[in-house]
Amino acid sequence: MEVILRETIDTLGRAGQVVKVADGYARNYLLPRKLAYVATPGNLKVIEFERQSLIRKDAKQSDEAIKLKEMLEKVELVIRRKVGDQDTLFGSVTNSDVADELEKKGFTIEKRKIHMDDHIKKLGDFEIPVRLFKDVNATIKLKVEAEPA
Repeated sequence: MEVILRETIDTLGRAGQVVKVADGYARNYLLPRKLAYVATPGNLKVIEFERQSLIRKDAKQSDEAIKLKEMLEKVELVIRRKVGDQDTLFGSVTNSDVADELEKKGFTIEKRKIHMDDHIKKLGDFEIPVRLFKDVNATIKLKVEAEPA
């Protein structure tokens, strides 16, 4: 099924783009959440009108993302965990943990925007990439320390 995206979806495409997706994905996810329209000639005309507002909205979000990037790169997070032998953690530090720590500092970042290659399972200093907008990525400094006994 061909649909017109109303919002940018990382794995699919940008807002205003016509993409081909599985029927079930469109019916059960994209259309009910109003993330896309069915690609009909009438909807193609409607999206042309929306495209101009989307361009303005993207420009505004990009400016906000750049300001947020500058603020995030000054932040240093410290997460304390219980450790075992050879300074390995009981459990691990995940993107949810990073999002929670950012929330405590006053930044609301969705955990899916925090890109970690793998969960952190040892002590040390790490740099965590955060995708804020299309071409705006920030790097957060994270220090994992042992929890005092």
